[in-house]
Amino acid sequence: MRIGPYAVTPPVALAPMAGVSDRPFRILCRRFGAGYAVSEMVSANSLLWASEKTRRRIDHQGEPEPRAVQIMGADPRMLAEAARYNVDHGAQIIDINMGCPAKKVCNVAAGSALLRDEALVGRILDAVVNAVTVPVTLKIRTGWDRNHKNGVRIARIAEAAGIQALAVHGRTRADAYRGEAEYETIAAIVAEVTIPVFANGDIDSPQKAARVLAETGAAGVMIGRAAQGNPWIFRRIHHYLAHGEDLPPPRAEAVLAVLEEHLLALYDFYGEERGVRIARKHIAWYTKGFRGGAAYRRAINEARDAQAQLAGVRAFFAPREREERAA
Repeated sequence: MRIGPYAVTPPVALAPMAGVSDRPFRILCRRFGAGYAVSEMVSANSLLWASEKTRRRIDHQGEPEPRAVQIMGADPRMLAEAARYNVDHGAQIIDINMGCPAKKVCNVAAGSALLRDEALVGRILDAVVNAVTVPVTLKIRTGWDRNHKNGVRIARIAEAAGIQALAVHGRTRADAYRGEAEYETIAAIVAEVTIPVFANGDIDSPQKAARVLAETGAAGVMIGRAAQGNPWIFRRIHHYLAHGEDLPPPRAEAVLAVLEEHLLALYDFYGEERGVRIARKHIAWYTKGFRGGAAYRRAINEARDAQAQLAGVRAFFAPREREERAA
């Protein structure tokens, strides 16, 4: 699939996730087979652009192309200005957030709250597309709630405005992340538009990715929570789609090597103190599924510096590595 001049190969993308899809994680997922990765959302409020958080979110040093930045807001003029600002700072694709279900986002009429106002959606998309020369994409949900699934109408508005790709999460805003994602609405959207569509929601295995692609006719899949502590999922999905066979899960030695690399990148990106704090959730995700992982996750917060944190993860994985070598 393509987004404007950019080929997305393989058509398996990392979803934008606040507090997760930072530059270190995006680069790691791209190396492990993600064909595309979208940044954490950047506010359209220019008063926040000088903040340390925003400066990090628009830092693309070492990131492979295409560099995609998601913007969030509810005012067409401000979103257009945010799009120009991010392009000036290295963004090659602008993604608009109309999918976030978080209350603090919807309470300011942004994210998936915008799906209730189709006229405003049109004005926002027109403003952003006309503000920049790079491709503009859109992430949405299937609607506001199950009685108001207007994803197909939003998709038509998007295509008419010049949006060059869609990502559709198979839940409504009211669903948040509860229940199971549905793909019928995504299939209906794919049938109504000619622009490429990413199917998103509950895709947690190569087999599920293949089934969702077959059921929806989507051009690609977008992976969110299933990639947390599991960057290998992109390589596994790509291999399965190409060859019809699954790769084995990584051994403890490989998990430790990637986790150490990830932690060092976090310390470098955020500084040691903040990097250690942010790393805790990633360590919890990487150790999930390993024997003794639950008890270890309860003790993760005890490490107060990088040296202690690295020593802790090495100590956790050492007996698991020995067991695998002896097997």
